[in-house]
Order: sequence, then C-alpha cells, then structure tokens
Amino acid sequence: MAATTKILAFDLGAESGRALVGKFDGERLGLDVVHRFPNGAVATLDTLHWDVLRLYGEMTAGLRMAHADHGELASMGIDTWGVDFALLGRDGTLLGNPRHYRDPHTEAIMDQAFERVPRAEVFRQTGIQFMRFNSLFQLLALLRDSSPLLPVAESMLFIPDLFNYWFTGIKVNEYTDASTSQMIHPGTRAWARDLIRAFGIPDKILGTIIQPGTVLGPLRPSVATQAGVTPLPVIAPATHDTAAAVAAVPAAGGSWAYISSGTWSLMGVEVNQPQTGPKAMEFNFTNEGGVAGTIRLLKNIAGLWLVQECRRIWERDGTTYTYEALMKMAETAPSPAAVVNPDDPSFVLPASMPAALADYCRKTGQPVPAEPGAIVRCALDSLALRYRWVLERLEELTGQRIDTIHIVGGGCQNTLLCQLAADCCNRTVIAGPVEATALGNVLVQMIGLGLIKSLADGRAIVRRSFDVTTYQPRQPERWDQSYRRFVQLLGR
Repeated sequence: MAATTKILAFDLGAESGRALVGKFDGERLGLDVVHRFPNGAVATLDTLHWDVLRLYGEMTAGLRMAHADHGELASMGIDTWGVDFALLGRDGTLLGNPRHYRDPHTEAIMDQAFERVPRAEVFRQTGIQFMRFNSLFQLLALLRDSSPLLPVAESMLFIPDLFNYWFTGIKVNEYTDASTSQMIHPGTRAWARDLIRAFGIPDKILGTIIQPGTVLGPLRPSVATQAGVTPLPVIAPATHDTAAAVAAVPAAGGSWAYISSGTWSLMGVEVNQPQTGPKAMEFNFTNEGGVAGTIRLLKNIAGLWLVQECRRIWERDGTTYTYEALMKMAETAPSPAAVVNPDDPSFVLPASMPAALADYCRKTGQPVPAEPGAIVRCALDSLALRYRWVLERLEELTGQRIDTIHIVGGGCQNTLLCQLAADCCNRTVIAGPVEATALGNVLVQMIGLGLIKSLADGRAIVRRSFDVTTYQPRQPERWDQSYRRFVQLLGR
C-alpha cells in the first residue's frame, strides 16, 4: 500500500477562509477541512479594508491544527481572491490594511484613466476585462487622491503574495493572481511597464513574477516553531482562486466551458493564446493567467453575491433564512418573470440588495418581486440568462461550439441554479466538485513536488476521486422570450 502524502491548502474567499489537508495515496485524492474562519470587509469611516493580520493569525492556527490532526505535511500553499494588494515600505513594513475591492474610492476612476490612455490601448496591452476595482484602477485612485502610501511604497504584493511573504520572508508576485491586475501583458506574460509608466504609477513597486508550482522556500523558522511543525516547503499554487478552481475541472477532451461559482461566477474557456482583438474588448472579456501556460478567457459575472446580500439584509432586518429555505421558496416562484442584468453597477455595493433588485425591475417596466422567493428566483434566472449570453460570446470568439458546461465551487451545490443553467443555455451541465479551488491548489502543489507531471494528470485524479452531478436541459425553448428581453436590458 502506497504511503499517503499530505498537503496543506489555504483557500480564502470573500466570505470565509479554510485550511484543508489533501491526502494523496498515489491514485485518489481526498480532502479534510481542519479549520474554518470568517472573512469580509471591515468598514472604517467611509473605507472598506481587509483584516489581513487576523487572517494571517487564522492561517497560522490552521497550520498548527493540520499538523496536530494529520502529522507531517509535505508542503503548503495559499490561494485567495484577485486584484487586491498590500503596499510595503522599508524593511517590509505593511503600509496600512489593504483596501477591499468593493471600496467606493474607485468610482469614476476608469473614465479619468481613459483620458490619459485610451481604453483600446489599455486592453491591447493587458487583455483584461474592465472593472473599476482592478488593481490598475485602485492604484490610479490612490494617485488621484494623493495617497501618502505610494511615495513611500517599495513593493506591492497581492493578497496571496503577502501571506507567502509573511510565511517565508520571500517577496514575489505569482502570475495567475498578478494577471487579474490589468497590469500584465497577456502576450509576454510580464509587467506591462510602458502602460504602467504612462499612467504615472511607480514601477519600482513591481516584483519578480513566478509561475504556479514554484517552490518558494521553507517556512520561516519562527513560524515553524510557533506552529510546532518542521520548516516545510511553501509552494505557490495558482494563487488566484479561480485559476486554482479551473485547474481542478474534471474535464477530458471535447469542447467545454467552466463556471467557477460562488460570490462571483467566473465563466470561460481554457485557451493557449490570449484574445485581445476588438470583439473581446467589445464583449469586455478577460485573459487571465492559468496553470501550465494556459490562458483563462472568461467573463466575471456578479454571481451568488446577489443572493448572499439579500440574505444578509433580511437577517439584519430580523428574519434569518437558510440558503436551503430560500432555494425551496425560489423553486415555486413564477419563472421566468422579472430579470435583471446581474452586472449592473447598482448591484456592486447597494445599501439594500432586495431594494436594488426591486428598483431595477421597476425602472425597466417589469413586475416587481416582493417576496423572498420571487426575489431570489429573479436573481437566479438572471444569472442563467447571463450564462447564456457569455456562452454565445465564447463560441463566437473561439469559433467552436461548446458542448458541456462544468460548474465547480460552492455554487455547484445550488441544484436550482445548475438546472436553470442547463435549461437556459441548452447544454449539459456537470456540477462538481464543490472543493475545486482547494483541489486545484493541492494539485499544483503536487506538480511542484514532482508527484504528478501535468495538469491532465491532475484532472484525471479528480475524475477518479470525486462524484459529479449531471443536469440535462429541459424545455430550453421557453427561455427564448426572456432571453430576448434580457439582451435588451444589456443594451440599456
């Protein structure tokens, strides 16, 4: 019987973080969650921040728990969300808590940026979907506001890079996460320094770019002592959570798309060369870095954020619903009724998501959903319609029909959304695994350790190790009228 290799993955999302141990016996891979901890924006005055010091403390605790529960670990790796970053000064001093990507300081910054460098030129040099919270625009907002941090900053580390630095003392920028910044050239896969300098951003803060699977080094001795472990190697997996999730999609051959489903829905395909032409820019698609030299041609969609925020507001107002209860109510609500553009700016950070959804429907002359079930159904129907629009654009950009949609991540447990996606897109949907991000994290560490040779090997292990659920389309034609209405809304 082969010895079991144990690998620690930290997976941090916008709502929570976890420490998980992957256990590989040479054929199959299992996952154990050893520590969960909350995450979220911290508001101070009118600014949203991440509490990275608390998160680092939770991760240190998770390392200790993983060793206590599972013994010797072969390595550890970290993945988080993209775009956000920390600025470090002399001697690696953290210059304030990193801003949260939903912080309002980037409002209107894109229009100001394009007065300096045309939109088409920014896309040509980066190939990234335009969103006001991309790292490029966050930095430009700091410049506009004469932030006292930039003049003294000596380095910029994205959130997973920051934690890697604290664990190892090594400052680098991992490629998949850096690629979300709108500061990496998709062809050279290096910093777009001409663009960065044109905006007046000090390029001295940009670090060495490393590829996923790079062994950074051992844990710092003081961290290892504190956690009660040996100085195990720290490996940079695909540190951007979507890149990690895509690495674990259990696909084999054929033409397929993925949706990494959670707070965001990241829908796209895996390609070898970036698409930076006029159509990709018109559709506002993104070319982010993937594992093994791949490009993730995708669209960022608001995702289950719409439902999460509704649930939070209802709980704030005195009524707590489980997600299961909300889905049961949504299943019996009329459909398709009112629909919205999930990516409308009014849904980025509304005071009340239920009120924002109702207001959108009212302004567009649609029935206004009032009950929780109808509101959630409106959100889910709208996501399914958005998936169909993105699917059509992906097929147009690649010139290939997509036969199957793989939905991975926490959102693949939402059986209603999975079935709606199959129905609306008229495609087979394969849902699972739930823990795709952590699995991808572990798989890339395994490549770094030399346990497996390729991304294809890793995906074969996922297929052997985890069950999936298949959804076939039912009466897709009944979505056609709603889709035409949805496309009209996109043109507003």
